Amino acid sequence: MALAQELYGTSSCRLDSFVARWLQPSREWKEEVLEAVANVEQFLRQESFHGERWLQNQEVRVLKVVKVGSFGTGTALKGTAEVELVAFLSCFCNFWEEAKYHTAVLRLIQKKIQYCQDLLALGLRDLRVDEGVPRALVFTIQTRTTAEPITVTLVPAYRVLGSSVSNSPPPPGVYVDLIKASYSYSNYSGIFSPSFSELQRNFVKHQPTKLKSLLRLVKHWYQQYVKAKCPRANLPPDYALELLTIYAWEKGAEAESFRLEEGLATVMELLQDHQFLCIYWTSYYTLQNPLIEDCVRKQLKKDRPVILDPADPTHNVAEGYRWDILAQRAGQCLKQDCCYDSRENPVPSWSVQYAQDMQVTVERWGYADLILWVNPYEPIRKLKERIRRSQALVGLPRLSFQEHGCKRRVLSSHCSLADYGVFCSTRICLLETVSPEIQVFIESPNGSSQAYTVHPKSFVLSLKQQIEDRQGFLSKQQQLEYEGQVLQDWVDVGYYNIQDSDTITLSQKPSAHVRYLHS
Repeated sequence: MALAQELYGTSSCRLDSFVARWLQPSREWKEEVLEAVANVEQFLRQESFHGERWLQNQEVRVLKVVKVGSFGTGTALKGTAEVELVAFLSCFCNFWEEAKYHTAVLRLIQKKIQYCQDLLALGLRDLRVDEGVPRALVFTIQTRTTAEPITVTLVPAYRVLGSSVSNSPPPPGVYVDLIKASYSYSNYSGIFSPSFSELQRNFVKHQPTKLKSLLRLVKHWYQQYVKAKCPRANLPPDYALELLTIYAWEKGAEAESFRLEEGLATVMELLQDHQFLCIYWTSYYTLQNPLIEDCVRKQLKKDRPVILDPADPTHNVAEGYRWDILAQRAGQCLKQDCCYDSRENPVPSWSVQYAQDMQVTVERWGYADLILWVNPYEPIRKLKERIRRSQALVGLPRLSFQEHGCKRRVLSSHCSLADYGVFCSTRICLLETVSPEIQVFIESPNGSSQAYTVHPKSFVLSLKQQIEDRQGFLSKQQQLEYEGQVLQDWVDVGYYNIQDSDTITLSQKPSAHVRYLHS
């Protein structure tokens, strides 16, 4: 508790020395902890676990053991002896087998560990199965020279990435299999994330040294001022705070040299506005594959905050936790000495948007596509103004978009793309209208749709002529239907109560043998 008082009583200009003195663990202490943990790793590598009927009596071996968490990423805090291990097992040949046998394998390893003489000599105790997601073995041991307990968390996993893992993206097929398996266990977000633990570790481990100091500072604040004060609250994992801090640095500082107090103030402000956060990376997976793209888009539509695991697109590490508690505690932190300068002014924070800019492709019939970079929270009225200037429009710009499997929607000037759940690259349709014209969408027999401008008092035939001019589908051979009613050529469009942005179905007349002149 002494350290907790010192952080809030430390001036902002002394945070670097605070981290070096109080948070940075010594090399000797780290080696002592890792030496004790090495006994666990050695036991796992050398021991074989003979399966029972559920494994057809096959021998289960540990293929590889990986240190993850703070000791794996090089961001361990002084005096915090919690080591996380992932054991890749030979009995898991795919994600479905891992899910099926995960609990049984844990019990099998648990039986073996409790009789291991080397671990008993290290004071093995409190051996139990943690019922979190994923389930894990948790136990404590002690170093040989001190009585300080070390908490070890062990998770078995499927080695989907193979024996040698680089920091480059895995083949897309790996994520396709992950997503298909995750759909079968939709209530257990992140159930297969340990299979990607090496990429998760590398994402943090390869960050600059100064950023790791900020990570330690944020994690120390989190442990002392949030977790210690609210021990029973359902709080997000440290990993979520690490990813948020990395995002703040990437978008705000970007240089390896920065002021710790500015980074701390930035993270605290983002925590206060957690309900707007929508963060993701494409370091290890891209959106080129349709299944991966669909998965990511669905994740980004969920209630915010959204912080997608850089190595696992199925896992929103921010989902389902009490971020309101963090927001309250962050507000308190911003009032302390560590967030004020020597003149008693608040430390300036970095300019960090709640979501990253995305590419928007504006389609306009008869013109080349317009590519814009837009922030999801930018008002659509500003987007329209940018389009108006670049396209030299005279009439009113009307924007719409259509997601796969959904109806086309008109974008309201008073909203933002974020209000429609759009946070990554998208295509929108532009029509220039003159009041009181309306925009309608013509759905072709192949399922595609195109936008047209029409006056409510114009004849249906005039709309058919527009379709003929653009698609080459002769107007006399067209049949237009709206809400099950066939539209007659010499009747006003408005007679059928067709409203702005409604969809009209296009087909050939039953007696006509029609073909397109061009696509």
